[in-house]
Amino acid sequence: MSALGVVGGVVQPVLIVAGSPLLVGLMRQVRARLEGRAGAGVAQPWRDLRKLMRKEQITPRGTSEVFRLAPLVLVATTLVVAVVAPFVTTDSALDPAADLFAVVALLALGAVALALAGLDTGTAFGGMGASREMTILALVEPTLLVAIFALSVRVGSTNLGAIVSSTLDDPARVISPVSLLAAVALILVIIAETGRLPVDNPSTHLELTMVHEAMVLEYAGPDLALVELASAMRLSVFLGLLANLFLPWGIAATATPVALLVGILALVVKVGVLGVLLAAGEVFVAKLRLFRVPELLAGSFLLALLAVAASFFLV
Repeated sequence: MSALGVVGGVVQPVLIVAGSPLLVGLMRQVRARLEGRAGAGVAQPWRDLRKLMRKEQITPRGTSEVFRLAPLVLVATTLVVAVVAPFVTTDSALDPAADLFAVVALLALGAVALALAGLDTGTAFGGMGASREMTILALVEPTLLVAIFALSVRVGSTNLGAIVSSTLDDPARVISPVSLLAAVALILVIIAETGRLPVDNPSTHLELTMVHEAMVLEYAGPDLALVELASAMRLSVFLGLLANLFLPWGIAATATPVALLVGILALVVKVGVLGVLLAAGEVFVAKLRLFRVPELLAGSFLLALLAVAASFFLV
């Protein structure tokens, strides 16, 4: 564990937790402006979280500890990824946990915990949302693994920090066929994992079209605040991984204050730009029918497989 890794392990989670609601607010504001509305402001998600935290905690009758612990598991797994993944620094505070398979497993664990909570309520909507979430998860997790694995072949390591450092040392890899195919596959995965259009609509409350919202309908007060915060953090984590795996410039490779400040600013700018582009794209697309979603995700898996094949061919 290096000094750079320790500093990154402290700075990164604070930045992710503090900035994730602002990222959601920025994306909502961009959508509002493009749709001709004024919008509630970039800081509105933080105001919503503060309001929810002040409310009474209510638990539906008949639910078990699974329902009560799911928000904590969702926040905790995302927070661990924020600590170990290379967002601000190339070194990790816990290097073995910065492995591709460990990070993907942690992210999947949070999604599974929330799906179990939806089932635990015993409601029709909770079960429907959990079923849809597991269907999407079963399709996107292999793509996520294969897409990033394609980048690791030429490095010889599945450590995310090593992959980022390798791209810094050889910038030409960014425009290689492997990177381009893996990037497109990963973008589709992020859209599905974070419940964005055209896979899911984060602002919908129509019962027959909900996926994420259906699982959290029974949550209220502080528990709902944790779920909303964790969802925003997952969005920031996925966009941060996308930015640094393919465009790692600016990330701190030394523990000097200037390098760390540049790393923080670079992450904020890159994630903010990706969030704005994602929000702007949502204005011009419609939600897919649920039965068409597997076709889209199967296409992303095919792109990831092509990236792996190209990586072995070009090694």
